[in-house]
Amino acid sequence: MPPVTSARGVLRHAVAAVAGLVLATGGLTATASPAHSAGPATVDAADVPVRVNQLGYLPDGPKRATVVSSATGPLPWQLRDSSGTVVASGATTVRGADQASGQSTHLVDFGAYTAAGTGFTLVVGGRSSHPFDISASLYDGLRADSMSFFYQQRSGIAIDAALAGAAYARPAGHLGVAPNKGDTSVPCQAGVCDYRLDARGGWYDAGDQGKYVVNGGISVWEVVNSYERARRSGGDPALGDSTLRVPERGNGIPDVLDEARWELEFLLRMQVPAGRPMAGMAFHKLHDAEWTALPTRPELDDKQRELHSPSTAATLNLAATAAQCARVYAPYDAAFSARCLDSARRAWAAAKANPNVLAPATDNTGGGAYEDADVSDELYWAAAELLATTGESQYRNAVTASPHHAKPADGFWWGGTATLGRITLATVPGVDLPADDLTRVRGLLTSAADGYLSTLAGQGYAVPIPATGYVWGSNSSVANNAMVLAVAYELTGRQQYRAGALESMDYLLGRNALDLSYVTGYGERSSENQHHRFWAHQNDASLPHPPAGSFAGGPNAGLEDPVAKAKLPGCAPAACYVDDIGSYSTNEVAINWNASLAWLAAFAAERRGTPAVPEVRVAPAAVTVPEGGSVPVGVRLSAAPAQSVTVTVARSSGDQDLAATTGTTLVFTPANWATAQQVSVSAAQDADAVSESATFTVGGPGVRSATFTATEVDDDAAPPASCAVTYRVDNSWGNGFTATVTVKNTGASAISGWTLGWSFAGDQRISSAWNATVSQSGAAVTARDAGWNAALAPGDSRSLGFQATYSGTNTAPTRYTLNGVLCS
Repeated sequence: MPPVTSARGVLRHAVAAVAGLVLATGGLTATASPAHSAGPATVDAADVPVRVNQLGYLPDGPKRATVVSSATGPLPWQLRDSSGTVVASGATTVRGADQASGQSTHLVDFGAYTAAGTGFTLVVGGRSSHPFDISASLYDGLRADSMSFFYQQRSGIAIDAALAGAAYARPAGHLGVAPNKGDTSVPCQAGVCDYRLDARGGWYDAGDQGKYVVNGGISVWEVVNSYERARRSGGDPALGDSTLRVPERGNGIPDVLDEARWELEFLLRMQVPAGRPMAGMAFHKLHDAEWTALPTRPELDDKQRELHSPSTAATLNLAATAAQCARVYAPYDAAFSARCLDSARRAWAAAKANPNVLAPATDNTGGGAYEDADVSDELYWAAAELLATTGESQYRNAVTASPHHAKPADGFWWGGTATLGRITLATVPGVDLPADDLTRVRGLLTSAADGYLSTLAGQGYAVPIPATGYVWGSNSSVANNAMVLAVAYELTGRQQYRAGALESMDYLLGRNALDLSYVTGYGERSSENQHHRFWAHQNDASLPHPPAGSFAGGPNAGLEDPVAKAKLPGCAPAACYVDDIGSYSTNEVAINWNASLAWLAAFAAERRGTPAVPEVRVAPAAVTVPEGGSVPVGVRLSAAPAQSVTVTVARSSGDQDLAATTGTTLVFTPANWATAQQVSVSAAQDADAVSESATFTVGGPGVRSATFTATEVDDDAAPPASCAVTYRVDNSWGNGFTATVTVKNTGASAISGWTLGWSFAGDQRISSAWNATVSQSGAAVTARDAGWNAALAPGDSRSLGFQATYSGTNTAPTRYTLNGVLCS
């Protein structure tokens, strides 16, 4: 179930290891920490006062450590390689009392050392840190393992030993095979509905085996957004096909998207079917009618599963994530993309019709309530995703009318999602908002990042949460705030934001008050008894510990479970954690927590080195321009430049009747590089009857150039028509429709590749297409063959289909060109 925050939320389970805190009276401090064992954690292991990221550091990243010491003057430090040779040295900086940990601290900065190697140690006053590595590949394993967590949390599929390891293999859970009651035909709670739903699949939420739309929403968004961000940065190959241990590897689709789809399919199934009361809404959650015992393997759960009432919050989660799905999956599976968009539209309409259907806090038997009394943030998030995907005015109006659009960017979690919308608006190329609006939204995010840097700088352990922030799921808050720092780095290219994100990882991986990595299998001392029904070795030696890459909830000063209350009285906020399977308030795992860890691991794992030269991106890459008219072309960069760059647009060859008339000089800054700027290409009116083309080059110092082509559509005496086009609207609803366009070769010669062009008379906007590659600039549409259908023999026809939106009238186009020639 979900993490509690100080503002709103509901209890959830967790697991981790705690240390008793002993303040030093002088010199270096030795504190107590838990030993790892099959039973409850004990406090008997000597702690290490030199706290480092126990995994290591990147050669080009920050390298800082914290030393627990009450010494009032600087202490000498040495960095030693694996042979014990001193490779760097210096003196600590006295930080003094740290409120969150209750410790007196010094800081060590050895960032000037950039050589790679293994087995480094940091020695201060004769006390040595845990060994660590310095490597560019440092986070490669964590990137994969943090995502493997999701595969192993899958419901409705057998977990394969070849992918997860023999200890973690298990039969499929909740498919209706006895003793499971199954998720293939789930009844509603009494009074909620009178039918059953196939709600198989998805991810188990946390240590329990419930499935919650509002926590699944933020989790799947973060996983998919990780790929979106990597695609913009050029790091997407590392998240591509056959990069993860998933059964779908080798299918030509990025493995990260394969994993996310398992959850997305579940979310789509949770939508109330057409013809039923509240159609289009999403059921809030699905779980056992009563709490299952600990431990319980998923396939052995014999409790009845139940659907809980639809809610506006769940419905808006579905609208947001399905809209994101439509945008990101379009290049890989057009049919799935269209299905997601249809679901998102229906969810949006249903939420608008039912704006105040709230999940009650009392619905917490057998699973977390995930109550939420304010859904304005989910509405803003959903509107932002739908706007980024469709460009439609109704969603733009909802974005700009929301009070969240002007508010400072706040920390995000499952119950507060407005900043997810801000991230989408600020980073997805081509979002249809005024330039000033986009600049302001980006400024809100960088201002939030500046605040996190300030918080981080004021602490002994460089954590982007305040001393009051150690609440249920505090590690998730650290990771989410680090994501905002990484987004600010993408928007500006400023290294201080990347450094802040990486130092947040240092905290999670051992540079903290407990000298403990909160990620299983990463670091000399890591959490291994997280609260979980199956990964429950502490309760049953025949069951495994959580797999490598599992992320504990972290310190929680509220002490909201019996184990924490018993073991942690009087703990300092950052030390209120115990690695015990019974401490669900400090030590549970959860999909939303691992999603932010996976996002950060992928960000940290990207090879950076010398900054890549940004590429110019032009869309569309080919346009048709009516004689005497003009069409727009969008220009942006592939990545943030190190400094402002000037890009010029000029015809490099071809018909001189074609020219770039406005937007020929464009300036891109580290803040606006992802926003497409418009170039207008015009065709002069002349007396000839020739349709010719020209090539334009877009480039300048500091960028890699690109080209696009423009073809004039002559309006004088055209050559005899050699093509005929029919346009048919197949289905129409409200403000959307699908259509089929068929082009026939009426000439005597075969066509070996075709490009069909037309312009809409109204505001129709194509959102997806099939059997052709379709792009749209303003009203002008360009459809190119899909390769397999490029040949067009005399008398043959080829059809393409598309889905589009419109308002007002939906008038069919009247003029078409085939390879620049006017059709009849």
